[in-house]
Amino acid sequence: MHPGNCRMNGGGGLDGIGGGDESVFGTITLEDLESFSEDQLSDSGNGSLEEESETMEDEGQQDRLLRYWQDAARGHQVEVPRDMAEPIQQITSNNNGQHDRERVPFTLITHKEKCGDVLYEKRHYEKAHWACITVHEDTYEQSICYGFMKLMRYICQQNSSGTYLGMTIPILTVIRTDENHSVLSSDVTVAYYLPTEYQAQPPQPSDTEISIEEWPATTVYTRAFAGATNEVTIINEIRSMAEVLDSPAICVNDSFIVAGYTNPAAVNRQNEIWFLEQP
Repeated sequence: MHPGNCRMNGGGGLDGIGGGDESVFGTITLEDLESFSEDQLSDSGNGSLEEESETMEDEGQQDRLLRYWQDAARGHQVEVPRDMAEPIQQITSNNNGQHDRERVPFTLITHKEKCGDVLYEKRHYEKAHWACITVHEDTYEQSICYGFMKLMRYICQQNSSGTYLGMTIPILTVIRTDENHSVLSSDVTVAYYLPTEYQAQPPQPSDTEISIEEWPATTVYTRAFAGATNEVTIINEIRSMAEVLDSPAICVNDSFIVAGYTNPAAVNRQNEIWFLEQP
């Protein structure tokens, strides 16, 4: 991987979403937010409401969801602005149930087990278009939160097609370290996989900080881990992955990927660390 951008480069060719105060974030995941919006925010509704009343109810749901996200984000010292209300609602409800979350497709090549536990998987990812943004904040947590908010706006109509594109998982963050794998670079690239229907002609972002890149086909080694992702846990996961790989030298040594399958405000996240095979 070139250290100056977010492309994945691999040999022979290439599944959302950072830790803070556990008492605040422990139950906040994309799945929880779906339940929150449907069970706690929705009116019992009998289908007889007038259009104006429905609009007011939608706005009330947006406000409650926005406050929910704002309370979560403050633990990361991240401010969620008012204009995020509509994107949050769309992402949470999959655009009112009109979209499913699409997983990034891959081919499983092999895996390594020990005592029934999967130590890692080796996968092949085909070339694909990704929307990328590089963020430079004080902490990794802040970078992925601000980066993902910008990508949410792109997904939710701030694009040349003017439509909701649909959520895909995982959301990737490209990270860089020193040669000893002891320090993370403050530059973090957050990347969103364009859904299959937009791969041929990706909608262009309104935000000039977001770029559309075609990542080449790449082979990656992946290892699952749960919980918060921050500077300490990521360094530990990189070291753990290097220990279980049979030949770590075949992988890029200073750039890695964290794949997130749950909301960046959650502590109990489902994540993976990815090592990229060298060309």
